[in-house]
Amino acid sequence: MRKSTTLSAALCAAMLAPNAVAETDSKAVEQQLQELKTLRQNLEQQSQQFDQRIQKLETELYGESTAAPSNAPQPGTSLGYRPGRGFNLFSSDMGEVNFGVFSYTRYLNQKDFDRTYTDSFGNTISIDPRNDFQFQKVNISFKGWIFDPKLKYLFYTWTSNTSQGDPAQVVVAGNLGYHFNPAFKLYAGIGALPSTRSTNYTFPNWLKNDHRTIADEFFRGSYTTGIWAEGQIAEGLMYRAMLGNNLSQLGVSGNQLDDGLNTVSGSLWWMPTTGEFGPGEGFGDYEFHEQLATRFGIHFTHSREDAQAQPGTNSFENSQIRLSDGTLIFQQDPFANGSTIDQATYQMAAANAGLKYRGWFLEAEFYHRWVDKFDATGPLPVDELDDKGYQVQASMMAIPKVLQPYVAYSEIQGEYGTPHDLSVGFNWFPFKRKEFRFNVQGLYLKDSPVGYSSVPFQLGGNGWAFTTDMVLAF
Repeated sequence: MRKSTTLSAALCAAMLAPNAVAETDSKAVEQQLQELKTLRQNLEQQSQQFDQRIQKLETELYGESTAAPSNAPQPGTSLGYRPGRGFNLFSSDMGEVNFGVFSYTRYLNQKDFDRTYTDSFGNTISIDPRNDFQFQKVNISFKGWIFDPKLKYLFYTWTSNTSQGDPAQVVVAGNLGYHFNPAFKLYAGIGALPSTRSTNYTFPNWLKNDHRTIADEFFRGSYTTGIWAEGQIAEGLMYRAMLGNNLSQLGVSGNQLDDGLNTVSGSLWWMPTTGEFGPGEGFGDYEFHEQLATRFGIHFTHSREDAQAQPGTNSFENSQIRLSDGTLIFQQDPFANGSTIDQATYQMAAANAGLKYRGWFLEAEFYHRWVDKFDATGPLPVDELDDKGYQVQASMMAIPKVLQPYVAYSEIQGEYGTPHDLSVGFNWFPFKRKEFRFNVQGLYLKDSPVGYSSVPFQLGGNGWAFTTDMVLAF
């Protein structure tokens, strides 16, 4: 009521000002002018307070995530920091620009790794353990809307400094979208195939900093160019479907792609109890849900792949088809019988279920992948590859808003070995904000079938790796 009275007084003063000018001398006019200016400043401060209260309530309701409704806050609000969107640099009735950053500094120690690894065919590879500091990935993003709040854009640069010299170590990308209604939002550009939980808008809301379990890494798709649709079918029931060029276009030029659009990926998920699962529907219950939050999801991806359209071995965020011992199926003579594969069909299904309650988090994901319809230069010893796997992740807020210990385990049940990994670590939030944290982790690997320069595991890794990360994400 006090703010309403102040506003009414301001309006009355503005209407009475002309009469006051006529009845008073110049000193009185000057005094009234100063009073009006002061009143306007107070109103502007009150408006900013209203914006801050609105943003706080939005954060409590939707979380610190880009998944919050895109029509809030409304055009014309004050500039400043918005959780989940970064810093608002510009806002008007013609559009808005939000600026965000994700980056971290890492210490990595792999000195416990075995120095060699032997695959299923007797090939021995050398492993060079690392012990170094890294100013790792830098992701700078600009996002918002233009002309119409329904017309969205996202542009970003993404570089991995430990991958200097590797294919696609610097990416400049983005996408455009139009939100027709909550049930149908259409996008075009570069995006992640919704093949698993970690490639379905959850980044960077992970327990482990900027890397997955080896099972997730082994089975998932990656980033490609395409079109996709997403939206809400019913209360708590969401979908996302994408048609893309291939499983991973990072480090792959247009000339390497074939003339068929043979990559499709889709996901359907349901959040029955609360209708949400925290910021980005990510991992961990930093938000400390007072009511049990649950989430169930399924994914399916199909792609006809060829050797030419596969990314380079060390491309960061790459996604390549491998045997469970790490052998690339498109490498020269993968089965050691003289034949090389030119084309193959990849299909992968994933299912997951998770819960969050009062700081506790538990989630499991199951994977099943088929690779068949080989086009090879000669006979092969197999007609199909059939691999399964799973991951389990759990965490708790030992100190709300401050300390989050976690554990993660994954295993690949493949035809050429059963590699697995175990992670034990914690996240420390010194400012009691999710945007800045320290991550400390011990990672045990057994015959890792995946690995590249921007993650703490190596292909063929056996033993412990230790990381300490200082992470900034806003």
